[in-house]
Formats: sequence, C-alpha cells, structure tokens
Amino acid sequence: MVESKLSITRACQIAGLSRAAYYKRPTPAEQRDAEVIDALNAIVTRHGRWGFWKCFTRLRLDGHCWNKKRVHRVYCEMGLNLPRRCKKRLTDRPRQPLDHFLEPNRCWALDFMHDALYCGRRFRTLNVIDEANRECLAIEVGTSIPSARLIRVLNRLINCYGAPEAIRLDNGPEMVSLAFTEWAAARGIAVRYIQPGKPNQNAFIERFNKTYRTEVLDAHLFANLQQVQAITEQWLIDYNEYRPHESLGDVPPVQFMPRLTLAPNLYQPSST
Repeated sequence: MVESKLSITRACQIAGLSRAAYYKRPTPAEQRDAEVIDALNAIVTRHGRWGFWKCFTRLRLDGHCWNKKRVHRVYCEMGLNLPRRCKKRLTDRPRQPLDHFLEPNRCWALDFMHDALYCGRRFRTLNVIDEANRECLAIEVGTSIPSARLIRVLNRLINCYGAPEAIRLDNGPEMVSLAFTEWAAARGIAVRYIQPGKPNQNAFIERFNKTYRTEVLDAHLFANLQQVQAITEQWLIDYNEYRPHESLGDVPPVQFMPRLTLAPNLYQPSST
C-alpha cells in the first residue's frame, strides 16, 4: 500500500497496524534472549550431559521465571537438545516354525556375521546353508555385502544347485530391500522372514554360525580378506565332506543327503 503512493498513516489504518509497530525495528534474537543464553551456557558448561528439563528446573531454582516455551526455543536454537533414542519400529512377522525336510533344495537359510582383520578393519560374511542336510552352500566374505551382491551370490548357487522353494532369513536391510524381494518373486522363491528378536526361528544357521566362529573366525588372526577367503574355502570343504555332524547321525552333510548339482560345486566366493 505504501508502494501504491498511500501515506504510511493511511496504510497502517487499512492494515490495522500501529505506526509504532511499523517504525519499530526488530531486536536480534541474540540480544533479546541474551540473558537466557548466558544462563544456559553457565549450566551446560558444568553439566554437558544435562537434558532440557534438568536445565529448566535448575533455572527455576536459581530464580529465573522465563517461560518454558521460550527457554526450550533458545535451548534448541543453541543446538543443546540431545538426540532421543527411539526404539526402531520393526515389521510384525508371522512365526516361522522349523520344518524337517527329507530332500535338499526345499529351504535355504542365510545370515550375516561380522568380524575384524588384525589391523582392525571390519568385514562381513554371508553364510548360506540347506536346512535339509545342513550343508553349507557358500560363505561370501567382504567388507560390504549389499543387496545386489547378495542376489549375485544366490544366482550363482541357483545355477549350481537349482532354485530352492523358500529362503529363511532375518529382517536385515539387505534382505528386506525392494531389489531382493522382487528378485525372489521373479524366481518364484518364497521368502520366510523370522520374527524380529527371534533368532531361534532360524536355528539351523545360527548353530552353523557358532561352529564357523569357533573353528575359523576365533581361531585365526587374519591379515587380509584373501586370507579369510582361503581359510574359509578349505574349512568349508572339510565341514561338508569330512566333519561328523551329531544331528545327522555323526556323518558329514554330503554323506547324509547327497544332492545333484547342475554345475561343478564351486566353493569359491564370487568377485565383488
């Protein structure tokens, strides 16, 4: 309205704004809340891990009567609000019973494990077993195993052994990704997610993980990933073909329930 050549008095009357408010310049927040900032700084300097309510209560005990909303606004503007730990919301899953299969390739189970090299660098392993005879089909080693690499490993196993009817797995981000679920649907493979916090629903591979950690990961100091892969490959052949398995009548998995392969049985992990 001022730009339309109206006087400031007339423009303020039309807008319902007092001329004093029009001419008054806003005070910077640093000056307006200087006392609150100084009081909060004095508290957090001595008690850096105090949260808002403890600081606000201390201000009230010190005789300050500032409004709670004002103190909280200044508290957040100063970046003092601590991150709140929230429980991760997990998808509710139906219970997955452990079935006893009489032939291979009915259901595979897979899981991830973590360990570190001697230099401290972390790495992961992707373990895949057949629940029928507990045979370990593959152990993939790498510093990162995203969903794309998970799919490549499973494609390699399917080319060797054929596609399973189902895969049992937990709710890791690689396993609930859209790429993995679409791949399983295209292959006609049922995905059996266990309930969150219920590793006993994937008990076969959890028991295998304990053996692998005891006999390989905890028994060696690894200098690099190539050494992890070499030792794992040798142990994998021994586990499937030589090591007695108590739950299989004290015979190795391949002797308990031999399987037909569509290609040579390669324990060599795929390249990254």
